[in-house]
Amino acid sequence: MDYLEILGTFVGLIYLWLEYKASIHLWIASIIMPAIYIFVYYEAGLYADTGINIYYLLAAIYGWVFWTFGGKKHAKGELPITHTPSKVILPLTIVFLVAFFAIAWILISFTDSTVPWLDSFTTALSIIGMWMLARKYVEQWLVWIGVDIVSSGLYVYKELNFTAGLYALYTIIAIFGYLKWKQIMQKQSA
Repeated sequence: MDYLEILGTFVGLIYLWLEYKASIHLWIASIIMPAIYIFVYYEAGLYADTGINIYYLLAAIYGWVFWTFGGKKHAKGELPITHTPSKVILPLTIVFLVAFFAIAWILISFTDSTVPWLDSFTTALSIIGMWMLARKYVEQWLVWIGVDIVSSGLYVYKELNFTAGLYALYTIIAIFGYLKWKQIMQKQSA
């Protein structure tokens, strides 16, 4: 599986660069990368991560459609980067908590996962982050910073060293991505 992990890492770097630039082409990489990681994570016994990659495939389609057509009401026809509306914070928190505990329960009850709580944490937070990315909310980067830090440590523990390195890099780039998207957002407002 090392060759798949390396390929997934490479596609992940492309994805991250495209996300940093707020390019709609990130959705192409967002379809390819989870297709690869379904196999990598399953082999490593990271069952929630395996499942989240199915969600990523579906969310990538949603994100592409929303970025392409969701912003038509705006003058330029493209979905602008915005702040997360306060009215969605509570629903997002509830979705996170329900997903976190439900996934942990499934992993504990029905799998041989050795890291059910961390696996469910990163998975539940990723569900939120991917939806926020699809809506083009700048704060999605803050969610990904949390996911990336925890994931990097988890992958070191599971001896997925290329993937751990990728997520450590994701953490750094997510910080710069947040700053970049704030800059883009300010230019859009001007």
